[in-house]
Amino acid sequence: MKAMDTPFTARRKRRSRTEALLAVTALVVASLTGVGTAGTAQATPVGPGTPSATGVLAQVHTAGRVKDAGNTVQYSWPGVYFEGAFRGTGVGIVLNDAAADYDVQIDGVTAATLVTPGRTTHWINGLRDRAHTVRVVKRNDSTWETSEFGGLVAAPGGAVLSRPGAPRHRQIEFIGDSNTVGYGNLSTSRDCTWDQIRRSTNADVSYGALAARKLNADYQLNAISGLGMVRNYNGGSPDVTYRTFYDRALLNTPGDVWQNPGTWRPQLVVVNLGTNDFSTAVNPGEPWTPDTLAAAYRTAYGEFLQKLRARYGAATTFGAVGHGQFADHVQQVVRARADAGDNKVRYWYLDGSGLDFSGCHWHYSAHDDRLIADRLTSFVAGLPLRW
Repeated sequence: MKAMDTPFTARRKRRSRTEALLAVTALVVASLTGVGTAGTAQATPVGPGTPSATGVLAQVHTAGRVKDAGNTVQYSWPGVYFEGAFRGTGVGIVLNDAAADYDVQIDGVTAATLVTPGRTTHWINGLRDRAHTVRVVKRNDSTWETSEFGGLVAAPGGAVLSRPGAPRHRQIEFIGDSNTVGYGNLSTSRDCTWDQIRRSTNADVSYGALAARKLNADYQLNAISGLGMVRNYNGGSPDVTYRTFYDRALLNTPGDVWQNPGTWRPQLVVVNLGTNDFSTAVNPGEPWTPDTLAAAYRTAYGEFLQKLRARYGAATTFGAVGHGQFADHVQQVVRARADAGDNKVRYWYLDGSGLDFSGCHWHYSAHDDRLIADRLTSFVAGLPLRW
């Protein structure tokens, strides 16, 4: 994954931390490019009452980038969520995922946290015999694995109810790196092993997810740890960047392209990319000087915004996030877009005051994510959004 997306001090550049982050970044990029990836989830018995081959997306609402695979839906990005309803005393959650963790929320309260559940139907029983809501959310990024959700199963005597009505009118897309993922935000220590990172990452309490729910908006967290706009953390894997994978639904499938079902039309897209480009000094052998790196970053950022504009049209507002060493570069890109006649690209400086950076490897903590979500919500309130 990647280094801190915040102001940097000598303490944060300790060799042990850098080596740990490089190892994680190498794993992420290897998984995305198909080198040394893990296999599919190991098969274990699926519980009784598995949904029919055509009913999953009819059962649940999701705004994430998913692919309909018949009796399941497949996905890769962090924070993908499924919302449904059932009547009765229990519900089964059908999953096939040996890499990611999940929270299951019943009537708005977390009823279970599933750690790499594998192929299973996980049951939540002992509920009052009435109608309930259920929300299943993928907590972390697992770029090397294709996750599968097989829908909901009602306990005997109950029934899965029709999925919620139309999607929320408000929609926000978050584009970013590990801070947008929520990398290690629940950790009690800044020093983390790879397993501790996975267990303490919770995209559902990242700043983007929190802000979207405060605004009653559906959202996508299209974020990958370790990757930058033109340069990855510490110059690793120079043949790919975040932009290599942005169009995909399944991140570990080269050439995959997500097909928008027509329901995803975000009024706001928040772009927070740049830390991995600039958080480490250019290494000997990299094709950059500080000046050429900055120029390439600004050019690529502008082109990426043009791509987003072509995809979403003139009505969508873009929030371009700046902080740390790349804030000025983002401001320049925003000014250039305004000069080109695009007045719906707005700069937002991410204020780091009051943040404790106590997540894994000095990433945002859950406390920090709440503060940032509040600040982002205030920024969004001042945008010319028609929602």
